[in-house]
Amino acid sequence: MARTLRVLTRLMGWSSVAIGLYHVLLGNAAIPGAGSAGPTIDSWGRFMGASFVGYGLAWLWTARQRPVPARSVRWLAGVFLLGGVGRLLSLAVHGWPHGFQVALAVIELGLPPLFFWLADADERARSGDAKAVAARP
Repeated sequence: MARTLRVLTRLMGWSSVAIGLYHVLLGNAAIPGAGSAGPTIDSWGRFMGASFVGYGLAWLWTARQRPVPARSVRWLAGVFLLGGVGRLLSLAVHGWPHGFQVALAVIELGLPPLFFWLADADERARSGDAKAVAARP
């Protein structure tokens, strides 16, 4: 499970960095249905893309720690979950978005519980290794 946590944290990091850069570079064109949204939404989208790059870098920093810190994983997964909750609020207020946005909401609501469950896997594995080493004569 510790290996799964390390792989998933890296995957979250790199995918968030890539998605963020995509939004910084393409602006409105990166958002399905927002191609003609205008300069205000384009500016906001590019700013949020840069923020998502930072979020991805936080995941990558977390993934590089040994052991992977459960507290950081839980905080980052909580932020991701908050994004999914935001999509649910938007759905309740404005109705169904583009299908791609619905798929993203499913990921944003479904993946955090997995991270919450795996969060301390690396810490537990490493403490078990330390106990095994200390028990050796």
